[in-house]
Amino acid sequence: MSKLNKGTIGSITNKAGEKDFQSLMALPERVLQFGTGVLLRGLPDVYIDLANKQGVFNGRVLVIKSTDTPGSDDFQQQDGLYTVVVRGFENGQAVDRWDLNASISRVLAANSHWATILTAAENPDMQVVVSNTTEVGIVLVEESIHAHPPASFPAKLLSFLYKRYQHFNGSTESGMVIIPTELISDNGFKLKSILLDLAKFNQLDTSFTDWLVNANDFCNSLVDRIVPGKLPAQDAKLLQETLSYEDSLMIMAEPYSLWAIETERERTKEILSFASVNPGVKLTHDISKYKELKLRLLNATHSFSCALAMLSGFETVKEAMAAEQFRGFVSELMMEEIKPLVVSASISEAEAQDFAQQVIDRFRNNSIEHRWVNISMQYSLKMASRCMPLIQRAYEQGSVSRKRMLLGFAAYLLLMRTVQDGDGKYYAEVSGNRIALTDEKLASMHLCWQEPNLEKTVIAVLQETSIWNANLTSIPGFVQELVQVLAACQEQGITEILRTLKD
Repeated sequence: MSKLNKGTIGSITNKAGEKDFQSLMALPERVLQFGTGVLLRGLPDVYIDLANKQGVFNGRVLVIKSTDTPGSDDFQQQDGLYTVVVRGFENGQAVDRWDLNASISRVLAANSHWATILTAAENPDMQVVVSNTTEVGIVLVEESIHAHPPASFPAKLLSFLYKRYQHFNGSTESGMVIIPTELISDNGFKLKSILLDLAKFNQLDTSFTDWLVNANDFCNSLVDRIVPGKLPAQDAKLLQETLSYEDSLMIMAEPYSLWAIETERERTKEILSFASVNPGVKLTHDISKYKELKLRLLNATHSFSCALAMLSGFETVKEAMAAEQFRGFVSELMMEEIKPLVVSASISEAEAQDFAQQVIDRFRNNSIEHRWVNISMQYSLKMASRCMPLIQRAYEQGSVSRKRMLLGFAAYLLLMRTVQDGDGKYYAEVSGNRIALTDEKLASMHLCWQEPNLEKTVIAVLQETSIWNANLTSIPGFVQELVQVLAACQEQGITEILRTLKD
């Protein structure tokens, strides 16, 4: 079996049904990417590749690794080529497809190729910066940008931009579109602020900082796609035998993808031309509605469902979604209770409906092992940020059903009825089994459950301002309804409650 690379691509392109890969691989480098992770290779790099194959954007990606850790060799041996396998559900239909990605031109390690990387700053075609250095990557480290290389990602980026500014004499046309994809709020604005602080620390002249602010566009962005990465070994072996080539960089992703990019500049929209052929890329002046859709319909649904699933004995999302009763609960929770609370002046009924249906497809994906115990990490924080605002809205509006949200919240409380072991750790008890939970508020919740009856426990929980930042007993009717649901769960059991929920 041949190794996938530039030399063997000619023998497989007919099978792939692709255009001439040699011409794709001759395209100029237009994107500087910090990070080789599967999210970047499974989202931005996919959008760029798809656009290139349609004669749009017409640029490749120069990838920067922070260290010489293993992995660069695979990119070098395969000339940056890799296979993206897409599995899951889309519009209710099963999807299993694959595509050869030719977006990556080179992968360079910063600590051994820094001079070469800085040379790329002189490339007039280089117009876009993309990063995913994890949440701890966008931090201020006061250091010289003249080191080879600087240690932190912001310092590396500032060094690159300063080199570009010098080479092009501060021309407006040399400014770049900078899009961090790290999962932090206002990631573009935060990165820009750090770079300005670093410029001040390095005593760079004000003409450079003016260019940094005015010629460059730092865009807040939101990415959403599950990219587990490598396929299970046996699946990868079988697929490579079918494709008749070996691919060490092959990754798997779900069908759904979103890259919401915030900008008001027409020049940025022209540069990011790949958006025109990728409906998953949203160029908008405000990405807050995409954050709200994801937070409420995806994340909150996860959190409302998590304890119910665990108490029902399900270990993974796909296992729970294979059960008709549970699948019905999730669908009705979103469509009947959460969706009406999400629709607003900025989010239409159709947008909320479409997003909710996509969430159903995503939850059903049997190619992804999404474990409920992992979803339950820092459960209290998630309930406070994702779910409680929805419950509050439901009580305020009055007309919206809230029984499934209350059931999800009650199940969360039951899961938090922990036992403390001799090691001082807290464990949930489910069907005689102990499950170790990770939650900063376990001690507080454990204490609340020491109250003599359900009503006092509920009141103690809802008065826990360290979790909710408010006294939730002030919501009219909330305590009484929650006590009733909790009592029913204890008397009848979760399975019976789910069965009779429509009654």
